Amino acid sequence: MTQTLRMLKKIWTKIKRLPEPTLLLALSLVIGLLSGLAAVLLKVSIAFIKDLLTTHVSIQAESLTYFLLPGAGMLLSLLLVRYLVKDNISHGVTRVLESISGNRSLIRPHNTYTSILTSAVTIGFGGSVGAEAPIVYTGAAIGSNVGRKLGLNYRSVTLLVCCGAAAAIAGIFKAPLAGVLFCFEILLFNLTMGSIIPLLTASITATAVSSMIMGGGVSFVSSIDPFVLTNIPYYLILGVVCGFVSLFFTRTTLMMEGRIKRINNVYTRWAVSAVTLGALILLFPPLYGEGYGSLTALLNNNVEGAVDSLIYGTMSNNVWFIPVFFTAVLLLKVFAMSFTNAGGGVGGTFGPTLFMGGVLGFVISRIFNITGLSVLPESNFALVGMAGLMAGVMQAPMTAIFLIAEITGGYELLMPLIITSVCSYVTVRNFEPYSIYTKRLAQQGKLLTHDSDQAVLTLLKTSEVIERDFLTVTPQDTLEQLAEAVEASKRNIFPVTDTDGCLQGIVTLDDIREIMFRRELYESVFVYELMHRPLDYVFVDERMESVMRKFERSGAWNLPVLDARFHYLGFVSKSRIFSAYREQMSQVSHE
Repeated sequence: MTQTLRMLKKIWTKIKRLPEPTLLLALSLVIGLLSGLAAVLLKVSIAFIKDLLTTHVSIQAESLTYFLLPGAGMLLSLLLVRYLVKDNISHGVTRVLESISGNRSLIRPHNTYTSILTSAVTIGFGGSVGAEAPIVYTGAAIGSNVGRKLGLNYRSVTLLVCCGAAAAIAGIFKAPLAGVLFCFEILLFNLTMGSIIPLLTASITATAVSSMIMGGGVSFVSSIDPFVLTNIPYYLILGVVCGFVSLFFTRTTLMMEGRIKRINNVYTRWAVSAVTLGALILLFPPLYGEGYGSLTALLNNNVEGAVDSLIYGTMSNNVWFIPVFFTAVLLLKVFAMSFTNAGGGVGGTFGPTLFMGGVLGFVISRIFNITGLSVLPESNFALVGMAGLMAGVMQAPMTAIFLIAEITGGYELLMPLIITSVCSYVTVRNFEPYSIYTKRLAQQGKLLTHDSDQAVLTLLKTSEVIERDFLTVTPQDTLEQLAEAVEASKRNIFPVTDTDGCLQGIVTLDDIREIMFRRELYESVFVYELMHRPLDYVFVDERMESVMRKFERSGAWNLPVLDARFHYLGFVSKSRIFSAYREQMSQVSHE
């Protein structure tokens, strides 16, 4: 036993001594393996729970099942998060972005498994959310914790976080290229050739693991008709409509989750969400779970199989019933997803985006076909709609194009995929500059961008650059006491604070240079007669971008830092910020 431990220790030591490029490549392979296994585990868990709960349910009890199960899953997930996890694990992709920008890419160890557990329960019981965001969070957590165990720097840990996220996407969809593009467009703000190889390695490894366990082939089997050039105008129309629906998706989701969470009592919030979600699913069964069964049916022209409801009776025979029904499903999916997440469930927007995009493409093509304006292949439009809505909601057109091509085998529809995705992206960008993942962070000033200067300013925290070696004086101090402070200090600025520590003003050497050595004034001149207001001040939690604007506006070289109660904390200087900027830039550069 002792010899085994010694051997493992030697191996571990040798691994840590590997050159950084070799080490990162080896770690990306390990992370790809682990993330691929995690993706498989999540998919298998969801399928197992769903089959366990619904396989033996009679047709008579089906409606009641649809009504009760999602709420039960939300409650169970709520209890797991509240009493076991004790951490906020919702909105997985946003959490990953937040960790990169605000937490040095460090993600807690429990995130390597808690998102799998809670999302499997939520979706397996019928929660109307996707499994992709939780598995991205899981993969990112794996990468973060591997990097942390090895004591790697921020740049390397961030790359491993992205390797885990890319591998998670690749593993759950069996789409390696989409995993890499997802990191490029959404997670990494400074992608270079040096980081592409580890990302590809992790993605390919995860795809191989998933394919070996789950079987090869595409994730969504679809019936694809040959692309016809004369249909290009209709794909353009689809792209524009996808852009506006993306805008509706993003703003409605944020609005609904905010309103539902105004209900302070978590169990009351759960009850309201559970009843509402159950009613929606009862009326519109495709809203149950991820909705991938209905989506696959639409991709294969099996419309009746996608409806899956007996409550409408003869109404379903009306030619307009199908487009009206699915339009309602399309619009209500946003609300079903919002109630699931706000009510205690754990899941993402990735799956609902794919579902809504497929439904939207189908509805538009069906309307054209019914009205006789054209004859369009409905399965093709459903497939392309998936990419169009993803491009708009996530503002990641490259990811959308190649993900849909990979998971459906729709490479022969590459042209309409590009046309629709680009149109959707351009349309939504005119109204909303942020994606569903980045909007919350942008509002908080925590969002990293592909602009390196802006990204570095986001990473810099005012609290980290405060200089605290300034001697303070009080307004009642005499000139003599001030002169003693000047003698003891290495600074030429003296903050003036009251007994509560609140800043009253400042005194500089220039203010007292002419009288500092006039001893006859030592007892008759007081600090309150000499002090003046600083040119400006900053708060300890203020964004660095705002701090730099204050320096530019005031022309000052040093500015005092205050807390929310105006207590003096120290000073921040241009030179210290520039030094921190250079240091941060060297850390975030992936070269």
